[in-house]
Amino acid sequence: MVDAVVIGSGPNGLVAANLLVDAGWSVEVLEAQDEPGGAVRSDRGVHPDYVNDLFSSFYPLAAASPVLAGLDLAQEGLRWSHAPHVLAHPLLDGGCALLDRDWRVTAEALDRFSAGDGQAWEDLCHLWDRVGDDLVRALLSPFPPLRAAASLTARLRVAGGLRLARSLILPARRLGEEEFSGEGGRLLLAGNALHADLAPEASGSGGFGWLMSMLGQNHGFPVPVGGAGSLTSALVRRLNSRGGAVHCRNRVTEVVVQQGRAVGVRTAQGEAIPARKAVLADVSAPSLFRELVSPEHLPSRAFDDLKRFQWDFATVKVDWALDRPVPWSNPMVSSAGTVHLAEGVDELTWFASQIAMGRIPDRPFILLGQMTTADATRSPRGTESAWAYTHVPQHVKADAGPNGLTGRWDAHEQELMADRIEEQVERYAPGFRTTIRARRVLGPPALEEADSNLRRGAINGGTAGLHQQLVFRPVPGTGRPEAPISGLYLASASAHPGGGVHGAPGANAARAAIRTSRTFTAVLSHTQRTLALRGRTREAPRG
Repeated sequence: MVDAVVIGSGPNGLVAANLLVDAGWSVEVLEAQDEPGGAVRSDRGVHPDYVNDLFSSFYPLAAASPVLAGLDLAQEGLRWSHAPHVLAHPLLDGGCALLDRDWRVTAEALDRFSAGDGQAWEDLCHLWDRVGDDLVRALLSPFPPLRAAASLTARLRVAGGLRLARSLILPARRLGEEEFSGEGGRLLLAGNALHADLAPEASGSGGFGWLMSMLGQNHGFPVPVGGAGSLTSALVRRLNSRGGAVHCRNRVTEVVVQQGRAVGVRTAQGEAIPARKAVLADVSAPSLFRELVSPEHLPSRAFDDLKRFQWDFATVKVDWALDRPVPWSNPMVSSAGTVHLAEGVDELTWFASQIAMGRIPDRPFILLGQMTTADATRSPRGTESAWAYTHVPQHVKADAGPNGLTGRWDAHEQELMADRIEEQVERYAPGFRTTIRARRVLGPPALEEADSNLRRGAINGGTAGLHQQLVFRPVPGTGRPEAPISGLYLASASAHPGGGVHGAPGANAARAAIRTSRTFTAVLSHTQRTLALRGRTREAPRG
């Protein structure tokens, strides 16, 4: 019998398993897919000469994560690479908002939109210098983040206190209007907010956009050399070297509960795998509590709350093998790893509003990755391994475009949506489609089939909206990983602090399990000593 079973080998599951073995626990990780990694995988499925990431690609949160830093994955061979520029957002008039790891380069690009916006960017960078590290620690710590919050509170007083707090909860549109005169800085904030499902008018989207922009400014948007799978391989190697194990093709179908405690799992093959101390689930909250745990073990309110659980946007992704670099009209874009494509903040608002109304956007906001630009190992010299994704509604009511898409996302609809994405790229890179050697389209069903946590193509484990964060994630409660069942912990992006490859949900779950086990052991030891002492006291008169 092992001490812990971890369900799912995504980055959070693997981080949790590594921390548990570091604490001396025996651990088995069970993965339904043929290979570990969850949404951190790469392959050569588009073209044998090209490495393409299946899901996530750029990892600013991993670069900033104290959790991953503590695992020292460089010792396992993990290396990071950067594109010359972090991010570019071109416009049809020739303007281009540019994010670079040198704030001066970013500021210079923003000054081209409006004189003085470079200084405004420098001011935001200096603000990050004062509070950024503590803010990241607070966001990634178990809730409530008492130690990190105390340090952050002290720095907030120096940095403006309530004024900064107000800025963090502003919509990205409003924050951009207050800080910048031109469109460039506004685009960086609003575009980065839409890495989650936060529209320019959503409360908190300004703070999230600033967070992502500053992470890019300070850490870049790095990629693992050789593909996203290199990050997973490093986590697995570290786990294996410390006695842990990952078993693929082992889908868990049930969390076994006895007398109110999780005591193991049962797999699709019918195998029962007991766990001495804990079960940690790197699966979505709806999957864990609606599918893996029998209803009689949960309070009725859990089901009422889960009815209100909101998924983030669905996703359509296209992977390309290009026979030459993307022919951007603006040459500045060629050296950026990440590219945002939308004609201004208003078009971002239009895109998000169409999704909110259940309509497939007619002119989708595109997030595009130039992977060979970021890591030369991804494809032959002079070519480009690239991808792009856009979001669509979870539940489609209509198509705002001309194709009459219904949201079935069969092969035909996926190809039509891929054509729409490519048409948007063509606006900024005429001749782009002539560079395509091969492509692969992953619609919402294909994404979910490849990773069941990506429900209908949702990539963040649930909305990043304020109503489902902190103590409201995944449902109103404590914001902690402990489930209503003893010994069961939610370790996925459905838990606080949410999506992104930073490992915090897995780390929080592992540390909660370790802490609970130590407390239980201490109480048991104290009880045994007390009973032994009483026994000796009663026996004393007999002597």
